[in-house]
Amino acid sequence: MNLINDYAPLILRICLVALFPFSAVDKIVNWGAAMKQAGVMPFKPVMLAASILVEFATPICIVTGWHDRLAAFILAGFCVLTAVLFHQFWRFPEFWRFKEGEGLEHFWEFLKNFGLVGGLGLIVLAPMTLPVSEALRHPLASTHVDGPHAAAPLLP
Repeated sequence: MNLINDYAPLILRICLVALFPFSAVDKIVNWGAAMKQAGVMPFKPVMLAASILVEFATPICIVTGWHDRLAAFILAGFCVLTAVLFHQFWRFPEFWRFKEGEGLEHFWEFLKNFGLVGGLGLIVLAPMTLPVSEALRHPLASTHVDGPHAAAPLLP
């Protein structure tokens, strides 16, 4: 069980950030398409280069634990900006009629980004991971989510 306890946090961190380096490579390989997607954003080449840097560097920091909380905070901010600037589902009329289409696709991308913000926020606020053996020992335990005892376990 120690092997699982020792490596579960690393594996989960890899799962959380795995898509970002691939996104950075996609921006490099398809630079023209990425520039087009950036639309009327000012300083497009600089912003695109900065996003590539964020998508390469922060996952490395998060996986290795080197300034992981700062990296998770930066990457969470990047996800919020990406959601708000590039996945504006509310601008598509068919979305409001609950029709399949680009608006619904952007809605799911918007929510995915905020899901990532949640996972990254947990790294910022709770970098110590509960051992897998403890989670298995008390599978029905709950956690305080607010107040002075936030993150303290409630055993059944």
